[in-house]
Amino acid sequence: MLKTSYILIVILLAFPFDGISQAFPDRVVGTWTGVLKIYKGGTIRDSVAIRVTVKKDPSGNAWPWKTEYLSEKLPMTKDYTLRMFDANTKTYHLDEGDGVVLIEHLFENKMYSVFETSDILLTSSYELRNDQLIFEVTSGKKLTAAKDVVNYSVTNLQRAVLKRIP
Repeated sequence: MLKTSYILIVILLAFPFDGISQAFPDRVVGTWTGVLKIYKGGTIRDSVAIRVTVKKDPSGNAWPWKTEYLSEKLPMTKDYTLRMFDANTKTYHLDEGDGVVLIEHLFENKMYSVFETSDILLTSSYELRNDQLIFEVTSGKKLTAAKDVVNYSVTNLQRAVLKRIP
């Protein structure tokens, strides 16, 4: 019995649970950089350096989420705020600040959003994988509908593999 307790204590000390117990947004707090690759029809068309900065609001339920597109020709900054909406369902709201709020769904280390604007279906995700934050957006249009199934194209992909700046 004593030997089993000792082994359990050693295991618990060797593998801290900080990363597991923290909420996803808390684990991505910091500044991340990488290159956003832009694909159309399966072919890379362009790329741009980006920087994502996530902070924690003192309230504890909001995270300012800034994405900077570091293009020389067309620099752009998107200032969003991620807010906890329902802790039980792990649902967040990503407030774009102009009246647009996207619903984000968290599953383990990946946050998903699916929405439609101007007849274009978009999916967006952030995934924390090891020491990388992977950001993806796909877009496409409705193709066909038959027997209770609606198909959509996936025409465009934007994908960045970001590294945290120490």
